[in-house]
Amino acid sequence: MSGLGDADEVPEVHSRDTVYDGAIWNVVRERFDYGDTELIRDFVDHPGASAIVALDDDENVVLLRQYRHPVRSRNWELPAGLLDMPGEDPAEAAHRELAEEANMRADQMDHMVTLNVSPGGSNEVIHLFLARGLHAVESDFVRTGEEADMEVHWVPLKDAVSACLEGKIANQIAVTGLLIADAWPGR
Repeated sequence: MSGLGDADEVPEVHSRDTVYDGAIWNVVRERFDYGDTELIRDFVDHPGASAIVALDDDENVVLLRQYRHPVRSRNWELPAGLLDMPGEDPAEAAHRELAEEANMRADQMDHMVTLNVSPGGSNEVIHLFLARGLHAVESDFVRTGEEADMEVHWVPLKDAVSACLEGKIANQIAVTGLLIADAWPGR
């Protein structure tokens, strides 16, 4: 479809204040011009993250099961993590997270898509990567909190896609990444 695609806009922001200073992310309030009106919006100011669909040569994917308190659920997820510092390269973050969470290294890390996760309430973006040429590595990363009992599973991609389509996997990043990877050309 011709012309289909999001378009960046940068309105003039008159003020930006932190209204909540959180442990991982903050809530900010911005005043900005929108047409003839000044609007005020509060949103989660998020550093961004990378997530990885890691496929082996037999088309098995690494999935994690991790407890997520806000939704009171142990979710099936992709290896993923925050960009640790402003300007961090998302591909480097993807390599780091794959090693920390799945003890894997990838020879090839292809960017599939960048998602606006919840654009009405957060500036969070997730960079989704397809990792191939996987090798086991040792990681000295110490998992704490909800990561301490995180489970790592290898699942056939076709089974993971079926679970998404049946509503058995609800994690939005996992669903999106798995469906895109399944359709990825030359996979």
